[in-house]
Amino acid sequence: MTPDSFFPLYLNALTALFVIIDPIGAALIFHSLLPADERRHRLVMAIKSVLISGTLLIVFGLYGEALFHQLGININALRISGGVLLFFTAFRMITGEIRFSVHTSKEDISVYPMSIPLLAGPGSLTLAILLFSRAADAEGQLAITASIVSILLLTLLLMLAARYLKRVIGKTGDEILRRFLGVILAALAVQFIYDGVRNLWLAA
Repeated sequence: MTPDSFFPLYLNALTALFVIIDPIGAALIFHSLLPADERRHRLVMAIKSVLISGTLLIVFGLYGEALFHQLGININALRISGGVLLFFTAFRMITGEIRFSVHTSKEDISVYPMSIPLLAGPGSLTLAILLFSRAADAEGQLAITASIVSILLLTLLLMLAARYLKRVIGKTGDEILRRFLGVILAALAVQFIYDGVRNLWLAA
Protein backbone atom coordinates (compact mmCIF):
# COMPACT_ATOMS: atom_id res chain seq x y z
CA MET A 1 0.00 0.00 0.00
CA THR A 2 1.38 3.39 -0.99
CA PRO A 3 0.34 6.84 0.33
CA ASP A 4 0.14 8.15 -3.24
CA SER A 5 -2.69 5.76 -4.06
CA PHE A 6 -4.37 5.61 -0.63
CA PHE A 7 -4.83 9.27 0.27
CA PRO A 8 -6.40 10.50 -3.02
CA LEU A 9 -9.09 7.82 -2.70
CA TYR A 10 -9.52 8.58 0.99
CA LEU A 11 -9.89 12.35 0.49
CA ASN A 12 -12.23 11.95 -2.47
CA ALA A 13 -14.54 9.61 -0.54
CA LEU A 14 -14.29 11.75 2.60
CA THR A 15 -15.39 14.87 0.74
CA ALA A 16 -18.33 13.14 -0.92
CA LEU A 17 -19.48 11.57 2.35
CA PHE A 18 -19.21 14.88 4.20
CA VAL A 19 -21.51 16.53 1.69
CA ILE A 20 -24.12 13.77 1.63
CA ILE A 21 -24.13 12.95 5.37
CA ASP A 22 -23.75 16.55 6.60
CA PRO A 23 -22.34 15.90 10.10
CA ILE A 24 -23.19 19.41 11.30
CA GLY A 25 -26.83 19.17 10.28
CA ALA A 26 -27.09 15.64 11.67
CA ALA A 27 -25.72 16.82 15.02
CA LEU A 28 -28.26 19.64 15.22
CA ILE A 29 -31.09 17.26 14.39
CA PHE A 30 -29.80 14.84 17.01
CA HIS A 31 -29.90 17.68 19.53
CA SER A 32 -33.54 18.40 18.72
CA LEU A 33 -34.64 14.77 19.10
CA LEU A 34 -33.42 14.18 22.67
CA PRO A 35 -33.74 16.01 26.00
CA ALA A 36 -30.60 18.03 26.72
CA ASP A 37 -30.36 16.97 30.38
CA GLU A 38 -30.13 13.22 29.65
CA ARG A 39 -26.37 13.18 29.04
CA ARG A 40 -25.81 9.45 29.44
CA HIS A 41 -28.74 8.60 27.18
CA ARG A 42 -27.49 11.06 24.57
CA LEU A 43 -24.04 9.45 24.72
CA VAL A 44 -25.49 5.97 24.25
CA MET A 45 -27.71 7.12 21.37
CA ALA A 46 -24.83 8.91 19.64
CA ILE A 47 -22.51 5.89 19.87
CA LYS A 48 -25.23 3.46 18.75
CA SER A 49 -26.19 5.70 15.84
CA VAL A 50 -22.61 5.87 14.60
CA LEU A 51 -21.95 2.14 15.03
CA ILE A 52 -25.17 1.14 13.25
CA SER A 53 -24.61 3.65 10.47
CA GLY A 54 -21.01 2.60 9.97
CA THR A 55 -21.97 -1.07 9.76
CA LEU A 56 -24.74 -0.35 7.25
CA LEU A 57 -22.57 1.87 5.05
CA ILE A 58 -19.67 -0.59 4.92
CA VAL A 59 -21.81 -3.71 4.44
CA PHE A 60 -24.06 -2.08 1.85
CA GLY A 61 -21.07 -0.59 0.12
CA LEU A 62 -19.39 -3.96 -0.23
CA TYR A 63 -22.40 -6.17 -0.95
CA GLY A 64 -25.38 -3.90 -1.63
CA GLU A 65 -25.18 -3.82 -5.40
CA ALA A 66 -24.93 -7.59 -5.69
CA LEU A 67 -27.72 -8.09 -3.14
CA PHE A 68 -30.11 -5.73 -4.90
CA HIS A 69 -29.34 -7.37 -8.22
CA GLN A 70 -30.08 -10.83 -6.83
CA LEU A 71 -33.34 -9.65 -5.26
CA GLY A 72 -34.39 -7.79 -8.37
CA ILE A 73 -34.60 -4.50 -6.44
CA ASN A 74 -33.66 -1.25 -8.12
CA ILE A 75 -31.44 1.08 -6.08
CA ASN A 76 -33.91 3.88 -6.76
CA ALA A 77 -36.54 2.05 -4.72
CA LEU A 78 -34.26 2.69 -1.74
CA ARG A 79 -34.27 6.39 -2.54
CA ILE A 80 -38.06 6.53 -2.59
CA SER A 81 -38.63 4.55 0.60
CA GLY A 82 -35.91 6.45 2.46
CA GLY A 83 -37.38 9.74 1.27
CA VAL A 84 -40.80 8.83 2.63
CA LEU A 85 -39.35 7.99 6.06
CA LEU A 86 -37.32 11.18 6.07
CA PHE A 87 -40.37 13.27 5.19
CA PHE A 88 -42.31 11.73 8.08
CA THR A 89 -39.54 12.75 10.47
CA ALA A 90 -39.47 16.27 9.01
CA PHE A 91 -43.25 16.59 9.37
CA ARG A 92 -43.06 15.72 13.07
CA MET A 93 -40.25 18.22 13.61
CA ILE A 94 -42.18 21.05 11.94
CA THR A 95 -45.65 20.45 13.39
CA GLY A 96 -44.89 18.92 16.79
CA GLU A 97 -45.53 21.22 19.74
CA ILE A 98 -44.23 18.98 22.54
CA ARG A 99 -42.65 16.04 20.77
CA PHE A 100 -39.06 17.25 20.76
CA SER A 101 -39.16 19.75 23.63
CA VAL A 102 -40.72 17.91 26.58
CA HIS A 103 -39.89 14.23 27.09
CA THR A 104 -41.42 11.93 29.67
CA SER A 105 -39.50 8.86 28.54
CA LYS A 106 -36.21 8.03 26.88
CA GLU A 107 -36.59 7.16 23.23
CA ASP A 108 -34.23 5.02 21.21
CA ILE A 109 -33.55 7.10 18.11
CA SER A 110 -30.35 5.29 17.15
CA VAL A 111 -31.95 3.21 14.37
CA TYR A 112 -34.75 5.55 13.33
CA PRO A 113 -34.40 8.32 12.44
CA MET A 114 -30.66 8.87 13.15
CA SER A 115 -29.16 5.85 11.37
CA ILE A 116 -31.99 5.35 8.89
CA PRO A 117 -32.62 7.57 7.03
CA LEU A 118 -30.37 10.42 8.28
CA LEU A 119 -26.82 9.04 8.50
CA ALA A 120 -27.19 5.83 6.48
CA GLY A 121 -29.98 7.06 4.23
CA PRO A 122 -30.64 6.46 0.55
CA GLY A 123 -28.09 9.04 -0.53
CA SER A 124 -25.21 7.85 1.64
CA LEU A 125 -25.97 4.16 1.04
CA THR A 126 -26.05 4.71 -2.70
CA LEU A 127 -22.83 6.72 -2.50
CA ALA A 128 -21.16 3.94 -0.49
CA ILE A 129 -22.16 1.36 -3.09
CA LEU A 130 -20.81 3.56 -5.89
CA LEU A 131 -17.56 4.28 -4.06
CA PHE A 132 -16.86 0.63 -3.29
CA SER A 133 -17.79 -0.40 -6.84
CA ARG A 134 -15.07 1.91 -8.12
CA ALA A 135 -12.42 0.48 -5.78
CA ALA A 136 -10.23 -1.76 -7.90
CA ASP A 137 -8.46 -3.57 -5.06
CA ALA A 138 -8.29 -4.09 -1.31
CA GLU A 139 -6.29 -0.88 -0.93
CA GLY A 140 -9.13 1.14 -2.43
CA GLN A 141 -11.69 -0.58 -0.22
CA LEU A 142 -9.57 0.18 2.84
CA ALA A 143 -9.35 3.86 1.86
CA ILE A 144 -13.12 4.13 1.47
CA THR A 145 -13.70 2.28 4.74
CA ALA A 146 -11.32 4.68 6.49
CA SER A 147 -13.23 7.65 5.06
CA ILE A 148 -16.53 6.26 6.38
CA VAL A 149 -15.03 5.74 9.84
CA SER A 150 -13.53 9.25 9.82
CA ILE A 151 -16.73 11.04 8.85
CA LEU A 152 -18.77 9.11 11.40
CA LEU A 153 -16.26 9.87 14.16
CA LEU A 154 -16.58 13.55 13.27
CA THR A 155 -20.36 13.19 13.39
CA LEU A 156 -20.12 11.52 16.81
CA LEU A 157 -18.04 14.37 18.21
CA LEU A 158 -20.46 16.96 16.85
CA MET A 159 -23.46 15.12 18.24
CA LEU A 160 -21.90 14.97 21.69
CA ALA A 161 -21.17 18.70 21.56
CA ALA A 162 -24.51 19.72 20.04
CA ARG A 163 -26.26 20.12 23.40
CA TYR A 164 -24.19 23.25 24.07
CA LEU A 165 -25.91 24.90 21.12
CA LYS A 166 -29.11 25.24 23.15
CA ARG A 167 -27.30 27.31 25.77
CA VAL A 168 -26.20 29.75 23.08
CA ILE A 169 -29.42 30.19 21.11
CA GLY A 170 -31.97 29.68 23.92
CA LYS A 171 -35.45 28.12 23.86
CA THR A 172 -36.84 30.37 21.13
CA GLY A 173 -33.82 29.84 18.94
CA ASP A 174 -34.06 26.11 19.53
CA GLU A 175 -37.67 26.10 18.34
CA ILE A 176 -36.81 28.16 15.27
CA LEU A 177 -33.82 25.95 14.49
CA ARG A 178 -35.82 22.74 14.88
CA ARG A 179 -38.55 23.87 12.53
CA PHE A 180 -36.06 25.27 10.03
CA LEU A 181 -34.20 21.96 9.98
CA GLY A 182 -37.54 20.23 9.52
CA VAL A 183 -38.15 22.27 6.37
CA ILE A 184 -34.67 21.38 5.08
CA LEU A 185 -35.31 17.72 5.83
CA ALA A 186 -38.64 17.83 4.03
CA ALA A 187 -36.99 19.33 0.96
CA LEU A 188 -34.26 16.68 1.07
CA ALA A 189 -36.90 13.95 1.39
CA VAL A 190 -38.82 15.25 -1.63
CA GLN A 191 -35.55 15.39 -3.60
CA PHE A 192 -34.81 11.75 -2.76
CA ILE A 193 -38.30 10.71 -3.84
CA TYR A 194 -38.08 12.79 -7.02
CA ASP A 195 -34.68 11.35 -7.97
CA GLY A 196 -35.88 7.82 -7.36
CA VAL A 197 -39.06 8.23 -9.42
CA ARG A 198 -37.22 10.05 -12.22
CA ASN A 199 -34.50 7.42 -12.48
CA LEU A 200 -37.05 4.60 -12.49
CA TRP A 201 -39.00 6.40 -15.21
CA LEU A 202 -35.93 6.97 -17.36
CA ALA A 203 -34.87 3.33 -16.98
CA ALA A 204 -38.31 2.04 -17.97
